[in-house]
Amino acid sequence: MPIFSRFLNIDCPSRLELAADGRYPAFRVAFSADAEIPFPQVIVRASGRETLLNGEAILGTEEATGRWRYQVLVPTGSATGERLELQIEGCRRAEIQQAGGGDWIKTFAEVRLERAGAEAAFDGQTGFGVSAGTRSSAGAGAGAGAGVAGDDQSGRAAHAGAAAGAAWAATEQGSVNASAQIQPAQSNGAEVKIYFGIHKHMHQPYYDTTNPDYWDGEKDEIFGSRGGNYTDFVPAAVRQYRDGGLAHGGLSTSWSGTLIEQLERCAELGRCGGRFSGWNRALSEMAAAKTELGNPRLAFSAFGFYHPLMPLIPHRDIVRNIRWHRELIQRVFGAEASRVLFPPETAFHVRMIPALVEAGVEAVIFDSIHRFRACKDYPYAGIEEGMLPPNPADQTNPPVDDWLQLHNIWAASKISPSLLRPEYVGYEDADGQLHKLIAIPAERYIGNEDARGGFGALQYPDVLGQLYQRILDTGSFDPKHPPFFLLHSDGDNHGGGADSYYHHNTSQLVDWLKRDPRFELTTAEDYLQRFPPDPTQVAHIEPGSWAGADNGDPQFMKWFSRYDQPYSPDLNSWAVLTAFQDRVHSLEDSEPEHPALAEAIRLLLTAETSCYWYWTGQTGWDQQVTNAANLGLSRIGTAIDDLVALGQDQRGPTIFPPWVTPENPGGKRWGQGCLLDAPREAVLHSFVADCSGLQRVELVLRSDAGEQRLPMQDHGPYPSQTGAALIANYVTAQLPVGLGDIRYFIEAEDQRGNVSRGSLERIFLA
Repeated sequence: MPIFSRFLNIDCPSRLELAADGRYPAFRVAFSADAEIPFPQVIVRASGRETLLNGEAILGTEEATGRWRYQVLVPTGSATGERLELQIEGCRRAEIQQAGGGDWIKTFAEVRLERAGAEAAFDGQTGFGVSAGTRSSAGAGAGAGAGVAGDDQSGRAAHAGAAAGAAWAATEQGSVNASAQIQPAQSNGAEVKIYFGIHKHMHQPYYDTTNPDYWDGEKDEIFGSRGGNYTDFVPAAVRQYRDGGLAHGGLSTSWSGTLIEQLERCAELGRCGGRFSGWNRALSEMAAAKTELGNPRLAFSAFGFYHPLMPLIPHRDIVRNIRWHRELIQRVFGAEASRVLFPPETAFHVRMIPALVEAGVEAVIFDSIHRFRACKDYPYAGIEEGMLPPNPADQTNPPVDDWLQLHNIWAASKISPSLLRPEYVGYEDADGQLHKLIAIPAERYIGNEDARGGFGALQYPDVLGQLYQRILDTGSFDPKHPPFFLLHSDGDNHGGGADSYYHHNTSQLVDWLKRDPRFELTTAEDYLQRFPPDPTQVAHIEPGSWAGADNGDPQFMKWFSRYDQPYSPDLNSWAVLTAFQDRVHSLEDSEPEHPALAEAIRLLLTAETSCYWYWTGQTGWDQQVTNAANLGLSRIGTAIDDLVALGQDQRGPTIFPPWVTPENPGGKRWGQGCLLDAPREAVLHSFVADCSGLQRVELVLRSDAGEQRLPMQDHGPYPSQTGAALIANYVTAQLPVGLGDIRYFIEAEDQRGNVSRGSLERIFLA
């Protein structure tokens, strides 16, 4: 029986007309191959989002010649850009979990999108044939997306075309050209080298905030299908780094406390058919392996125990999450947690820095695009970038001149190789005190491609070679601070979490690195020890998260879904949480030994899990925060009432971090398939709660003209639809126009005269 080895042609529309609402019509894609494809699939990319079609959605028929022809109907969808990117790929093995890099072959096509009435860019043909022979390349990773409610950072991305001048190349079967001889270049008196690391993220949330032991058949299947991911896959990869002689090779991995606790109960109760008996043994053993500098090859990153969205929770809850997690890592794996933090959802805001420093964190991982966008003269890529243009208040860093458009990989915007290195970042609070720590970039686009399965999906020598060449062309190599970035993804979903990634891909990776001295895999700890950043140089980073969270915009709108509608489940949960935080923290400050406080704190931290906002529109998730808060308040409500009645409340109001609409006043906002001018008039929003009642809430603005205070309008409790026992007040303020680059914070006072200040924020008011 012939074995599938290449695509022959693709047939699809050359262009489609968008409706007034920005939606494109359903259309058919046909493609042929030289033999039957055991696992064909089509990925449709539009505006940073993907539609995956496989299985029964693809109809295959054998032709008389022995070739196979496939058809698939792409459903109608919406887009804001000018094109759809189609990735047609096939696995040569039916056992998808056993597929390696050489088993995946892919090819590409493009469909232009035109607005009604626009002049046609083509000659009116309804279809075209593309010879796939010169556009196909090896691919890896199932890409079938075993998304679970807890997390899915295993983005899938690729781009057509062959990168010129690659010193290394992969064949169609994904093997590495081992005979090539590579000589590193010299620049600024030193050998040019690019350093990179790998990070794998593991998480499962509690599926019931009020009952951590909740379990059913679905949970048994979710955990059971990840047996290797949660036991020996990571140690297997690290073992290959060590045995392959990579002096500094290793990886970092983040494990949420909720996942670890559930795995412990699986082991104790024999869930998942006993699969997790001794689940942590291999991980604990490999945690003892050291690099040449004596740092762990397997680094358990600092992390938030309950997987909270750290930019949106209070200082003390960030600290407690990290400290509890550090204690758990020591107990379960016998290893000290790293001082490098992987924040849940890769979500970072500089206002987190004081809490991170207090918690003992020395460096934080962030999504690289938010450093690029914080430069003056950033080359904004338009709506294809998936985010609005940067707010000018965030663009405080000097311009750079080494912008690079990556090829052979999906990259919606340009990157800067010179900025792909650790550096100090800072936050100035309302009192003028500067707080700083090291920030380590996780490269957005290269990391997304690595998440598809390593070699084959991501041709490391080719793509990293483009960075290398750009560094040589621009003379930007700094021997004291060479490039270093992380490739991060979920460690337990298809592609970057497949068996083939940790085994087959890793062996190819090690073989390549042993033969190509231009690149080095290293741990973050080894890099920082060898090349410490300059503490006198402090940069700014735009807020934001990873690409899979609606492209990770600066206002974290993935967690503010439906904010512009009369009722938002996400806003409801934040309002409930703010009130619950206020009660728990007030009791903690006045009566730290109260017998119900420990349970209330655990319920509060559980309620802060980011997943309960990520999956908006599903009642089971939208209700979780309210359920935890109601149970917690039933335990401590009487104590809070007594505290207020006795006049013993000495803590100021709880202030939720503010958000602004439109996001960029006087700049741009989203339209239907386009960007529109945003009004200069803007509104600032927040939630405020206090057990003693609110006396005043003011917005303090600081600009070149001085400081001014604006009273905020109190709209009363947010109108909950989840049966919340208590909810914070919703407050707003109209922002003045024309103030330019300003700093601001919210100040609130309760009925007893206790005053609180929110974090110092920045925005440009045109």
